[in-house]
Amino acid sequence: MTWLASLLLLFILQAAAILLSEYKRPAKSVAWLSILYIFPIIGFVVYYFMAREYVRRKRVYRDHREERLPSVREEGAESWPASMDERLCEWLRRIPGAPLTVRNRVTVLTNAATTYDALLEDLELAQRHIHFEFYTIRDDETGRRFQDVLIRKAREGVQVRVIYDGMGSYQLPKAYVDKLKAAGCEVYPFLKPLIAFFEKRLNYRNHRKIVVVDGKVGFVGGINIGDEYLGGDPKLGFWRDTHLKLEGEAVADLQRTFLTDWAFVSGRKLRDKDLFPKPDVEEEAHVQIISSGPDRYWDTIQEMFFSGMIAARRRIYVATPYFIPDPSITMALKTAASSGADVRVILPYKGDSRIVQYASQSYMQELLQAGVRFYLYRKGFIHAKVILFDDFMATAGTANMDMRSFFSNFELNAVLFSESAIQRLEQDFNMDLQECEEVELAAFLQRPKSVKCKEAIARLLSPLF
Repeated sequence: MTWLASLLLLFILQAAAILLSEYKRPAKSVAWLSILYIFPIIGFVVYYFMAREYVRRKRVYRDHREERLPSVREEGAESWPASMDERLCEWLRRIPGAPLTVRNRVTVLTNAATTYDALLEDLELAQRHIHFEFYTIRDDETGRRFQDVLIRKAREGVQVRVIYDGMGSYQLPKAYVDKLKAAGCEVYPFLKPLIAFFEKRLNYRNHRKIVVVDGKVGFVGGINIGDEYLGGDPKLGFWRDTHLKLEGEAVADLQRTFLTDWAFVSGRKLRDKDLFPKPDVEEEAHVQIISSGPDRYWDTIQEMFFSGMIAARRRIYVATPYFIPDPSITMALKTAASSGADVRVILPYKGDSRIVQYASQSYMQELLQAGVRFYLYRKGFIHAKVILFDDFMATAGTANMDMRSFFSNFELNAVLFSESAIQRLEQDFNMDLQECEEVELAAFLQRPKSVKCKEAIARLLSPLF
């Protein structure tokens, strides 16, 4: 019986280690304890390599925050729109390294074809540098179009720097990267899978999509580089997405985020002041760039979502491909709907992950009962990541409404206060509703017990997705 007692003690110690490490997130603790219970020892080994807290890059972040050039923004620029809730303004003002910018031009790009055309056009105009960072880059027709442009600009003397995520681009062949390097492009992965495994960072991914051209034009949003974003995936079909083109003061904050990631992947800090040219945009569009990741003390994007939701009085419109909210976001949506706000959530009718889809469904019943309205997008796959809060604020970027984006991924969102940009996003949202089927509570309650069981299991494990 000694060996049995030893195994029991080992199991208790492993469980205690998980509870001590994840005490701030009980849902995550329960998920890992369930895995440990089903797969003793093996479950803890997986936890050790995948889920231990990311070693915070405090020095890298601090150095780049201090290098911000105040001349990029006008003095006294932090004047928030008059319609803003005072408490929300105060919270947004306190986000570290995320100043409000005023002199901007915002262009909403609907779907990949429009986005790729705009990207390629601005890349062709590059004279000094191109900073190109994506979660996924494919070696397909779309990927080679961008590869050709980057190679040509590098040979013209433009400094081309490329970052791709090791997990998101795990299928990217070495030959693709070597061809870029041979032309003079600097290319680095953000944590190769094998390195991430042994450094216990496999669960942390750089989900950002950033392009900065000459420090004057920037892009951010949900679209990666690949044919599937043009509808090339036969399983998903039409791909609905949203991207933003920014010109003006906000581009400096996209640049800063890229340079922080660049310092991490390359080991080199870029301090050239030419990377931050003075913007020449005269239009007034308030924009705040918010980044988040496991290297930060604040879960800034999750907290921004929550703060916007509790400030909204009339409506909250959400479009997201993955819906696995944490308890605070769930309660904010329930409270808003119960208080009479028009809360609508668009999700894919057919997702790219069955288990994630079951997890999303597991949250629907309690929210439907509170008055939240769900719509399933049937035209294809909706990948847009957009939220509208009344008429005073909207956000679009790389973060999904799930716990992976909130707590594990490196993400980047633009918060928009411009009336024209918000109206354009609202127009797109209403167009998407026409392609949706609304989920009715009465019909949803009639789903089979087998489906409810799958939802329960997926819900239990959802903090790990």
